[in-house]
Amino acid sequence: MLAWTIYLSFAGALVEALLPKGRAGLARVVALVIALAGLLIAIAGFAAGAGQGRNTIIDVAWVPSMGIHYFLAADGISRVLVLLTGLAAVAGVLFSWNVDRRTNEFFAFFLALIGGVYGVFLSFDLFLLFVFYEIAIVPKYFLIAIWGSTRREYAAMKLALYSFVGSAMVLIALLAAYASSGSHSTSLVDLANAGLSTHFQMWAFPLTFVGFGILAGMWPFHTWAPTGHVAAPTAASMLLAGVVMKLGAYGCLRVAMGLFPHGMDPWGFTFFGVGSWRDVFAILAVIGIVYGALVALVQTDFKFVIGYSSVSHMGFVLLGLMTLNQIGLTGAVLQMYSHGVIAGLLFAIVGRMVYDRTHTRQFGELEQMHLLRRLPFAAWAFVIAGIASMGLPGFSGFIAELQVLVGSWHATPWWTVAAGIGIVVGVAYTWRALQKAFFTDIRPTAEDHPKTGWSDLGAITWPEVTAFSLLTGASLIVGVYPRLLLDTIEPAVKTFLAGGAQ
Repeated sequence: MLAWTIYLSFAGALVEALLPKGRAGLARVVALVIALAGLLIAIAGFAAGAGQGRNTIIDVAWVPSMGIHYFLAADGISRVLVLLTGLAAVAGVLFSWNVDRRTNEFFAFFLALIGGVYGVFLSFDLFLLFVFYEIAIVPKYFLIAIWGSTRREYAAMKLALYSFVGSAMVLIALLAAYASSGSHSTSLVDLANAGLSTHFQMWAFPLTFVGFGILAGMWPFHTWAPTGHVAAPTAASMLLAGVVMKLGAYGCLRVAMGLFPHGMDPWGFTFFGVGSWRDVFAILAVIGIVYGALVALVQTDFKFVIGYSSVSHMGFVLLGLMTLNQIGLTGAVLQMYSHGVIAGLLFAIVGRMVYDRTHTRQFGELEQMHLLRRLPFAAWAFVIAGIASMGLPGFSGFIAELQVLVGSWHATPWWTVAAGIGIVVGVAYTWRALQKAFFTDIRPTAEDHPKTGWSDLGAITWPEVTAFSLLTGASLIVGVYPRLLLDTIEPAVKTFLAGGAQ
């Protein structure tokens, strides 16, 4: 059933590409129908597989001479991320309802990206996963380069180059693993059981983890993320933060850690207290958490605040992975879901509700506009999204970050202490952005804003309200009843810890 999320998305992209120009309304409806169908299938697949192990969806020979199969399957981790993708797709279409330039092409690239993401999360053949991973890169470039804003060509090229460099690193390790395994199979399960030597895994693991970690926004390879987020149109920002960065984190978990678990073994010596690749990447994750938060605290561009906030919150995902215990890994997967929903919502509020109406993201200018009075829904929407981003109880981020912190405490307590600093700074930059954008004490004068500057910014539309309600509800439901996802994630994490990719 879940395979239809892939097929429908690519079919929808083809239909959008063939639609005649000038039919913007039809292009929007087609995109919304396809996205809704994908979400409904994702919900049905999630409900049907709740509490179960890995289910094979389809497994047929694709390139028999090389042992490559069209092998789609889903476990608890995949189901949660497919559900997240469905939510992001529907919300992205609704928040893009105002796109009126080359609308059919915009949604063609949008749905192609969504199809690639679905494919990555459902692939259990290494070659197939890599193909879908690469497919997702191409639409990202065009969405930013054509429909983006600030330095869009630079941002699109930077994102593409970072992505392809990471992909090249991954490809080297994967080809070496295939050649060294002797299994004549590209199945993740077969390769995990191939008995690759510890020496091989010691260099293959960091190469693969960094390759995927680049797309996950891992410090110091994160610089594409804020630049790409700021330049991207609203829907592309939502997808970058909501699901594309999760492709990198998912690859770190499923491929790097699943195929090369001994790559995290101790080196046999320590260097300034660091004795394994696990320590190295945990430290990079902690630096990313604190660094992203501190940089967000001093930004003057509203969207850059959310961009660096995204880097900081993705650090919790990578830190959870490096705990190598059940509670930490479970928290990492839950944080993927939570960050996808909340970051997507924040980018939508800043990009669609504020920037598209005011045509500025600079706090110095927004402070003069008194947006609480002129855009009250956007102001209170950001209050809710900001609270969720800070990880307050009642939202999904609270239980996700709490599990990561508990897991990291069990692994190495100082990781938790350092990550806690990032949480505190996160509260500061969120309230600073809230005050400067919406609750400023500055009162505009006639000189600051002539009558033309005080023109009506336009009412919040029904697609925006609907998408806001969808994402907020998705965070609240999990925050109030986390077992909804944890009962699906935990069995998959137990199996992963017991047997790698199996």
